[in-house]
Order: sequence, then structure tokens, then C-alpha cells
Amino acid sequence: MKKVAILVPETAVPAAIVDPRYLFTAVNEFFRSAGHQPFFDVQLVGMSRKVALNGGLVVIHPELLLEKSGQMDLILVPALSGNMAEAVKRNRAFVPWILSQYKRGAEVASLCLGAFLLASTGLLNGKTCSTHWLFANDFRNMFPEVGLAADKVITEQHGLYSSGGASSYWNLLLYLVEKYTNREMAVMATKFFQLDIGRQSQSPFMMFRGQKEHEDVEILKAQEFIEKNYRCKINVDELAYRFKIGRRTFERRFKKATSNTPIEYIQRIKIEAAKKQLESGRKTVNEVMYEVGYNDHKAFRDVFKKIAGMSPQEYRNKFN
Repeated sequence: MKKVAILVPETAVPAAIVDPRYLFTAVNEFFRSAGHQPFFDVQLVGMSRKVALNGGLVVIHPELLLEKSGQMDLILVPALSGNMAEAVKRNRAFVPWILSQYKRGAEVASLCLGAFLLASTGLLNGKTCSTHWLFANDFRNMFPEVGLAADKVITEQHGLYSSGGASSYWNLLLYLVEKYTNREMAVMATKFFQLDIGRQSQSPFMMFRGQKEHEDVEILKAQEFIEKNYRCKINVDELAYRFKIGRRTFERRFKKATSNTPIEYIQRIKIEAAKKQLESGRKTVNEVMYEVGYNDHKAFRDVFKKIAGMSPQEYRNKFN
């Protein structure tokens, strides 16, 4: 029987604790129905016997305390809420426990904003992970040693897993069920919970919010110029000249400050504007294309699909 620990941090999102427990418990019932023994031993593990969440509206009673728990096979770190730096600080007692468990063979999976707590252990340094796209800039600032795959629904490296934003943690949970049991049980869980097992990208749901929490004044001005003039044709030479910086130096500073090259930033701003028009307006795809400064339909479609994960027409059909 595989031992699964679901952590109960302070400031955790209650659903990110309840849902995994419900899923693994349901899989145990699937095994019982098939005449087999339950596969998972699921325990809630916390720093105290009573954890109040959502301002006291939800109270969870962990079954095990950190100091009294044994060796686990899988540890789930649920999503945190509120200010991430403060949330990590309040839950730092979990860090040495997670490190000890991992060194003795346990695998660790973070759900959505649980990536902040997992990253604080240092285990993700030099590796990649995902988290909620809305907190991508905060994550990069707090953990520059970790490669953020902001568009991914699931990442896996060396027994460390992460999921993208919000309900995408169900995809990671299904993935873990299949890995630990078999495809049949994962499909059964998919049907029981009526989930989409195949989603791999959260790109269609992402809104681009340029990284502006930096101290490079000229680059910040360049970002603002791009955002105000996205309908025009903007090139890197023009930007470098406008802000009196050599092109190579400008590109280096822009990438360092924003985590995007100037070209990527321009494309993302244009596509974000296109997405908003496709969501709410009645303009055709071609009209939107011209509106955001593209003249080549293939180029617009290719860039849109690269950033949004689907074609402009598919995006409009899905979100309009």
C-alpha cells in the first residue's frame, strides 16, 4: 500500500486538500469494487491537530503531526493563498520535513500555488516547475534559480511534480493515479469525476502581465511604449535608439528585467490585445489581426497559436 501524505499548511486552499483526499479515496473504492485491497493509505499531515482556513470558515484536523509521521511514498503540497512570501514564512516548518522525506525516497507534488512552498525547500533549484500563471512574476522574483514553465499543466523531474493554476491540479492527480496504479484506474477516475484527462497547457487561460517589478527605468519606459503603441510596427532597433541604448545592451537588459526578449514582449502584447477583442467583440479574425498590427495572416496565426495554444478562430469559438 502506497502511503500518501497531504499536507495541511496554514493559509492553504481547502479544496486543494479535500479534492486529492477524495480522489485517492475514490480510487481505493474502485479497487475494492474489483475485489482488491485498497491501494493508497492517505493521511492529512499538519503542524498542529487543528488548522483553521479561509478566516476560520473551514477547520481541518490533520490525522498526523509532522514529528510523528513515518516515511511516505508521495507528498502532496496543496495550493497556498494570500501573500506568497508570508505564506511560505508561516509554513517553513514543513521545509525540513519535506527535505528529509525526499532524501529517503518520497516523491513530492505541488498543486498550483503549492509550488511556492516546494520551491522554498531548494529541491527545485536548477529544475523546472509550473504554478498559477497569474503568480508567474512573483514566483520568478522569489525563486530565480527555478525555471518556470508557466504554460505547462504538469511538470515532472526527479520525483518532483507540479501543476498549473487552479483546477489543473486535477490533471496532475490523475497523472499520479495512473503512474502509481494503472491507466484503467486513471480512466475510471476521469469518468467518475468527469474530468478532461488530456489537457497539457494552460496557455489558453493565461493573460499576459508584463514583468514590471524591476528597477531598470529605461526598460520600464520601453515596456510602456510597446503597450501604448502595439498597433504599430515596432522593431528592436527603434526601441534601442529611442531610449539611447545600444541594441545588444538593450536586448540583454530587457531580457533580464522582463524574462522576455523585446520581440517576445511585443508579440505577447499584440496577442493579448487580440485575445481581448476576440473574447468580447464582433470583429472577424482578419479585422482583429489588422487592429493589432499584423498584415500577414499566417504570421498572425502562427504567433497566436504559439502563445495562446490554439488558433485565433478556435480561441474565439471557445471564449467569445
